[in-house]
Amino acid sequence: MKPLFAGILCTALVGGLYAAPAALAQQKTIKECRAEWQANKAENQAKRITEAAYISQCRAGTSSATTPIPPATATAPAAAPSAEPRTSSVPTAASPTGANQFASESQAKAHCPGDTVVWANLSSKIYHYSGHKDYGTTKRGAYMCERDTAASGVRAAKNEKHP
Repeated sequence: MKPLFAGILCTALVGGLYAAPAALAQQKTIKECRAEWQANKAENQAKRITEAAYISQCRAGTSSATTPIPPATATAPAAAPSAEPRTSSVPTAASPTGANQFASESQAKAHCPGDTVVWANLSSKIYHYSGHKDYGTTKRGAYMCERDTAASGVRAAKNEKHP
């Protein structure tokens, strides 16, 4: 019985050694997965799939990002267009807590019509101008008038120029 078991074990081990390189050769590299992410970035962000999640799924070979979104049914009611255009695809996680901090860009523009509206990252105490990749997208932030940022201890980002 022991020789039979040992023979089966050896056969399985040898078969596994032959199969392993084939499986590894099919697994994508991080670089390949990142390139796929960049090629479909807008679509992935619309599906709210992060780059890190996409890469881990891509490396595992279970990328759900490549599965198409089912089309909307004809009986589904059409979504009403919002009165205020969204400037960001990422919602803020926390609402503004300080004075002169606003949850929406339109509220800030109404408060300071003659001043530039900026996005203040409340964690780093740095603000960004409209058009920058972090404008309206950081996890904890608020829209503010540029003139009110100094009083809140928020400074301009060093790598950005005033519009």
